[in-house]
Amino acid sequence: MDRILSIIKRIFTLKDLRNKIILSLSLVIVFRLLAHIPLPGVDTSGLANFFENNQTFGMLDLFSGGSVSKFSIGMLGVGPYITASIVIQLLTVAIPSLEELQKEGEYGKQKINQYTRYLSIPLAVVESYGLVRLLQSQNILSNLSVVDLALVIVIATAGSVFAMWLGEIISERGIGNGLSLLIAIGILAGIPSQIVSTAQVIDNKMIVGGELILAFVAMIIFIIWMNEAERRVPVSYARRVRSGRSVGSIDSYLPIKANAAGVIPIIFATSMLVIPSVIAQFLQSSGSQKIKDFATNMNTFLSSDLVYGLLFFALVFAFTFFYTSIIFQPKNMAENLQKQGGFVPGLRPGEQTANYLGSVIYKITFPGALFLAIIALFPFVLQNATGIRTLAIGGTGILIIVSVTLELVRSIKAQLAMRSYDDII
Repeated sequence: MDRILSIIKRIFTLKDLRNKIILSLSLVIVFRLLAHIPLPGVDTSGLANFFENNQTFGMLDLFSGGSVSKFSIGMLGVGPYITASIVIQLLTVAIPSLEELQKEGEYGKQKINQYTRYLSIPLAVVESYGLVRLLQSQNILSNLSVVDLALVIVIATAGSVFAMWLGEIISERGIGNGLSLLIAIGILAGIPSQIVSTAQVIDNKMIVGGELILAFVAMIIFIIWMNEAERRVPVSYARRVRSGRSVGSIDSYLPIKANAAGVIPIIFATSMLVIPSVIAQFLQSSGSQKIKDFATNMNTFLSSDLVYGLLFFALVFAFTFFYTSIIFQPKNMAENLQKQGGFVPGLRPGEQTANYLGSVIYKITFPGALFLAIIALFPFVLQNATGIRTLAIGGTGILIIVSVTLELVRSIKAQLAMRSYDDII
């Protein structure tokens, strides 16, 4: 306890680090204020019921920190930017020029970030328009004139761009990853109301709340354990001549995380399940009875907990392998090792090393994919086991919060270590 207090004291005695933390907190507060400024012309009670009774859109509301269910100016959050970054990452595999740009160090990284920002604007326009039309088809949002519709889309897009800017400022001048921090804070903001609602249900149903607490504690431990799990591939670097002396080989390792994909596969899977749900909602307002019946059957099919859970599990599992294959390319890893004079003991540099790394990545991705799929299903299993629908936060929200917390702790430790090193010098 004394050690923790001394670390906290040291954090706030270092002016530079203290300013970074204060800046980050200030921008987070500004971001949360956006979620409480509603746009006009919406039935808030009907909007809340719609998101509570729809699993797919409830997940989107969770990622936005409740901004969507409030129909606020920040309802899109950083969602369009995240979608744009995923699309750009996919395009780097398909377009050789982008792949080459990605290899150009800091310059290439800045250009790709610039393309991501540009792409996030049209995506925000499309998402805001689709959301407005969806709410209108459910009679939650009143019919808007062309001017009012354009105004809502412009304000929602501007709110998303502003949130993206806040996240980048936090990343550059604050502490931790700004975009991840904003998403985590949004999820945390919805927890108090969920706890209150759940406590009322527990009292009415006389359910032991300790079981829920134990389930969440076990899930947090499981997430931390898997989030830090990694396979260390041994790597040796050849002898080098320094100052006229021959230096022996250096032994190191190449860390490959079990959960290298993070929460991206869950976001992929959620997006894939949102598309047919949105289409079904639109088709229900069609003039053709056959199309209406088809949309109703599709909506009923997707509303089934069993069907939704199985589809979600399969999509998360498949997308984990897909995304890991994009971010981890064994051939490029083997080439980079060879250029740096490194090699895996017992293997020839080049194709043999690439095949070995590919095998290792495939094997460690399997438990990682299973882990993410279980995390994604946790809220549905918990809701069906307890009958409690008020606690929307599940494994995905906990995974984001835990990951961001661990990243913040690492960032603060790195800042403290750097300051300690400077003091020694």
